[in-house]
Amino acid sequence: MPKSPYEFTGGNTPDAPRSDLPDLLTALAADLRRLDYTPDGVARLLGAAASAALNRDQIIPALLAVDRAARQDEGNEALAAVVRLWLLAEPQAKETLDAALPGIGAKGLLELGLVEPVPASGLLTAKADLRPYGWEPNEDGSGGAELWVASDLAAHQQAGVLRHDHVLGIGQASTTLVQTTVRRHTERALDLGTGCGIQSFHLLHHCEHVTATDISERALAYTRFNILLNAGALSVDPDRLEDRVSLRLGSLLEPVAGEEFGLVVSNPPFVITPRSAGEDAADQFTYRDGGLPGDEIVSSLVRALPSVLAPAGTAQLLGNWEVMAGMSWHERPQSWASSDTDAWFIQREQVGPEQYAETWLQDASEGRDREHYRDAYAAYLADFESRNVEGIGFGMVWLRRPAAPGQAPFTRFEEITYPIEQPIGPHLGAAVERIDWLAAHSVEDTHLLVAEDVTEERHQRPGAEHPGVILLRQGAGLRRTNLLSTELAGFVSACDGDLTAGQIAGALEALLGGGLTSSGTGQEDGFDAGSFRGGLLTEVANLVRDGFLIPAVEPGRD
Repeated sequence: MPKSPYEFTGGNTPDAPRSDLPDLLTALAADLRRLDYTPDGVARLLGAAASAALNRDQIIPALLAVDRAARQDEGNEALAAVVRLWLLAEPQAKETLDAALPGIGAKGLLELGLVEPVPASGLLTAKADLRPYGWEPNEDGSGGAELWVASDLAAHQQAGVLRHDHVLGIGQASTTLVQTTVRRHTERALDLGTGCGIQSFHLLHHCEHVTATDISERALAYTRFNILLNAGALSVDPDRLEDRVSLRLGSLLEPVAGEEFGLVVSNPPFVITPRSAGEDAADQFTYRDGGLPGDEIVSSLVRALPSVLAPAGTAQLLGNWEVMAGMSWHERPQSWASSDTDAWFIQREQVGPEQYAETWLQDASEGRDREHYRDAYAAYLADFESRNVEGIGFGMVWLRRPAAPGQAPFTRFEEITYPIEQPIGPHLGAAVERIDWLAAHSVEDTHLLVAEDVTEERHQRPGAEHPGVILLRQGAGLRRTNLLSTELAGFVSACDGDLTAGQIAGALEALLGGGLTSSGTGQEDGFDAGSFRGGLLTEVANLVRDGFLIPAVEPGRD
């Protein structure tokens, strides 16, 4: 395939680590591996409480824990020095780093651009964050990885407001997308807005080739550095990077126009920030601000992504959407979904304009200047008020191009704000399998079972003859709760795989319609057998769709 004009091959981008020094990358990886600079190794050094505090960006407990561990055991000193340098942003002596990382040494770290001198001190300080990252193998033993990920120093590691071309590290949104993505083997995948490359790392484990795009040259430089540093773990040949990875510099879908992918993932710059007349791109935080008014960055992606999906290809992204006064949350997202594309939106949270402003001003450390904070806060509120916005929703979006022309698409919009099982990706994939199964099969002719994680709750007032509330609850996946009628509860209790759904519905029909005429109309006592049966089987299909009931030959679980 000829190279795209958007192709990025730079290995020496200003203010980003260098990826054109393979011998130093190899030496650094060997040093870090020897030190056990891994998620588990760092957790053992810090202990549970300090590790939890560090995950909240609280450095002091980790500093105390590192000092204590080094005092108690000299064998911890090398790992402690590296943790102090990169995770805690504590300057270190050149001799300390030479001893801790003898393969690359302080000189090599300087050449790669990972550290820089502290003026008039003789110390070296981190120029970038470099932290361990990994995930556990699948149940079959495949797919696990231990990596190191470089990014810009976070707000808690440096003074002042973040630079506008800040390259974000592994944040909550990026890990949410990792957990949400349905993992399946795909020939070509697209990581849209790659940042430091975290989505690409996961894609390389189940996709033949990954195209990673970003509007930031520095972000692509970090991604290239991270992939080459972890080349072995990602099954990438450093001398033939293009065989598995294509890095593209450009905005949104411009770098891949005319191409098709089996899977697209995106943690786009979805944050809704005030726009001003004459604003320059340099005034925006490229890692989070899309540069468009309101939620147009997400709406434009939802509308455009189907154009780069191969038949049966899927796209998954995170996003914010505005909720206008007097409207339901899903009305705007519903208007974005194409009539010929499957779409599933799940809103996970909704906040007011004030809380939204506070969150993102704090994110970029913009609260350190009181006057600036006041003006920026006021701008957020005025911007939302100009569009009559009373809330901002956050959630996940799943899109699919139908495999065949004319195939009827499905759309679903639901709000799930309580805790769900993570990773949720496998459960979302199983839910889609069930939706496809329902489109191709008759529930009436199916033998059904109650899913293993499902329990039933019955609530009734003291002395009452019958329960007033019957609930089905899922213990896994999306952990839905379903309110049942007495008839539907009776149906579920009979789902042991022996009878078809139609047979169970017929038995309930006979039981409840005791006054049926010989014609079976049931009109003598007002019982409409046809309406009862159709309504019941529709509710049963919904329980199958949501994973409460499963066919005896199971199509998937939610």
